[in-house]
Amino acid sequence: MAALSGCNLVVLNPAGDVASQQGDLVVISTLLMLLIIVPVMALTVLFAWRYRQSNNTARYEPDWDHSTQLELVIWAAPLLIIICLGAITWVTTHKLDPYRPLDRIASDKPLPAGAKPLEVQVVALDWKWLFVYPEYGIASVNEMAAPVDRQIRFSLTASSVMNAFYVPALAGMIYTMPGMETKLHAVINEPGTYKGFSSNYSGAGFSHMRFNFLGLSNQDFDGWVSKVKSSGGSLDRNAYLTLEKPSEAVPVQHYGTVDPKLFNAVVNLCVRPGTMCMSDMAAIDRAGGLNAGGKAAADAILRANTLAGFPDTQPTGLCTVAEAVDAAANSGAVQRPTVTPISASAVQAGPQRLANP
Repeated sequence: MAALSGCNLVVLNPAGDVASQQGDLVVISTLLMLLIIVPVMALTVLFAWRYRQSNNTARYEPDWDHSTQLELVIWAAPLLIIICLGAITWVTTHKLDPYRPLDRIASDKPLPAGAKPLEVQVVALDWKWLFVYPEYGIASVNEMAAPVDRQIRFSLTASSVMNAFYVPALAGMIYTMPGMETKLHAVINEPGTYKGFSSNYSGAGFSHMRFNFLGLSNQDFDGWVSKVKSSGGSLDRNAYLTLEKPSEAVPVQHYGTVDPKLFNAVVNLCVRPGTMCMSDMAAIDRAGGLNAGGKAAADAILRANTLAGFPDTQPTGLCTVAEAVDAAANSGAVQRPTVTPISASAVQAGPQRLANP
């Protein structure tokens, strides 16, 4: 106990209301389970002592086989605890749903009417964290700041593999996955510098995938925003593609301006020029697929080209890979390559990405 007293039990003593409620849930659940564990451990010692071989005064009943009273205790006590745990789990699962907007700032502070949450877009990269503030048009790498007592609404995704965003003082962890967007609502109630990291192994640089979360007063947060804006860096698509490359132990970086459509392109896996967004692929599917897509498919390709920086490129039609190879060969633009069928082993090795020529 003396050695453990030096530990920082941040999970049980957090600085954010959501994490505080989650810490209370851990304590309550543990205490409820101890209602069974402690008596069983105590009775084990008691029975071993009372019915030891040298105790000739202990009751000896070799024909005993049933006790209604004992059966009631054995079954009723665990059943009541399970009912309590189930009720608590049901309530807190809905109340602490990461997608659910907050209804309070702290136990004694309701959410102010009309209060606007701080929007933060989070991208888990290899192996660093990118934070985009669309309201302010800024971004930072491996550093995040938020004002005290203001709701934070996170939108999270990943560039390549799954990670888990976790600031123990703020809220529970939430997964980030490529091609998907997850949500998290939280609030920080005390100023300070807190640790954030990835709690899901993601490769060689995983141990360096850490960042500082700054809980600031409103005045200090405005100063932090001004400092980031004055940094002069610009995070456009080309800068993002450079930043996206795997790197370890990356120092804090600030970007004074950000492409407002960047996060949407990251989620839809279409940051690279000429890559169709997943949302546009879904639009083609809704229109009936490649055979029946028609204008909807063409509009989707046009939108992808516009996002990629080629607004004047007009789609003239859709074609299969074989048709594209035949067209290139007939035009004489390129020498027709030898097409080798994909083997079953290649298919099992993973999906192959086709890029526009």
